[in-house]
Amino acid sequence: MPPTDHHGSFLNRISIRRNQVVSMDINHEQELEGLELFQKHVSDRFIQLLPPQTPLPPIAGEEIPVVDTPETFLSIAWFRKLLDVYLCCESEFKAVLIIGRDATHFSKPPLDRLIPDHLDRTVKALDICNAITHGIELLRHWQRLAQIAVEALEQRPIVEGHVRRAKRALNTLLTSMMVDDKENNHQVGKSAERMWSMSRRGGGVVAPPTVKHNRTISGNPRSFSFCFSKSWSASKQIQAMSNNLVAPRGGEPTGLALPVYVMSSVLVLVMWTMVTAVPCQEKVGLGTHFQLPRHLGWAHPMIGLQEKIGEEWKKKEKKGTAGLLAEIQVIERVAQNLIEFTEVFEFPLGVEKEEEVAEQVMELAEICRGMEVGLGPLQLQVRELFHRMVRSRAEVLDVIDQVGKITTPVFY
Repeated sequence: MPPTDHHGSFLNRISIRRNQVVSMDINHEQELEGLELFQKHVSDRFIQLLPPQTPLPPIAGEEIPVVDTPETFLSIAWFRKLLDVYLCCESEFKAVLIIGRDATHFSKPPLDRLIPDHLDRTVKALDICNAITHGIELLRHWQRLAQIAVEALEQRPIVEGHVRRAKRALNTLLTSMMVDDKENNHQVGKSAERMWSMSRRGGGVVAPPTVKHNRTISGNPRSFSFCFSKSWSASKQIQAMSNNLVAPRGGEPTGLALPVYVMSSVLVLVMWTMVTAVPCQEKVGLGTHFQLPRHLGWAHPMIGLQEKIGEEWKKKEKKGTAGLLAEIQVIERVAQNLIEFTEVFEFPLGVEKEEEVAEQVMELAEICRGMEVGLGPLQLQVRELFHRMVRSRAEVLDVIDQVGKITTPVFY
């Protein structure tokens, strides 16, 4: 072969190699851009969840934004928005983690440790979703008891029979709210066998119970398709999820370790927030379990949200009340006021007192209507969250399984 051919072949190889390096640089830049966008989107979504006029933790050299959200903080509508935020973050995370990705990265450090840890948190989150679904049914029970009191006290004129009926319903309601969460949940489902979201023996998934809107409840709510043992604790489950949740160090933040950490943090925060609001079994000490690092910009709105909820939780935990859901706080307050009225009731009722009672009954009726409309969609969203996590976990496990087949040596 002439020397010029050798020279041309050598230049071609250099050109091909240069193109490969450029292509790798472009792919790396695109990956970094995707990671930055994911963090920004997480931050933007959680900013929209902060209560009105809540400043974010200060960021050096940046102006502190103030947020304003139309939903009542910790209301049913707010929690529906929270679950939407999680589902959006989860979809984007899955795209960053899997789509167009070399699957062999999953078998290399640090992902070979971080991804199994994240999947384990997902399993624990499935149990929490079951407990939350259970708690929403208890909220339905409370709403119906409040509605009985509303219907009794809306009668005119208010006579002693109406007052007795309202008093019985309100006493049952407040007693149920004050009962320890563990006892309440055990009574609700004490005849059912304990089932976990991930079966220890069969590996199958137990979905939350089907929502039935036209069922009436008297006394304790009827048993559901699952319950938890007395030793199960929502607080301990959150603590287990937050174990080993450590921000990436060194060169890891530029790789896939960071989005896995971000998504794990989002998962734990969302589950923690739901547990603080909805009646769940055993929540003592919940406010001390989960801390986010302040040096990460995307975490600032999440920290602000966590601190605000933590303050509210510490106030309510001392009183032993049922949770932070805004509607339940109103029901509890109005029910206590109406109980005081029923204890000193005398017929006929004075005009001033009748107007005062009518105002409180109207407030309670409005909350009952809101719960009647909102609890069904909220419960369906929890079900969607449950099934989304199951599907995503299966997809990641499938990728890991394929990587295992590729890296397994074949002996001839």
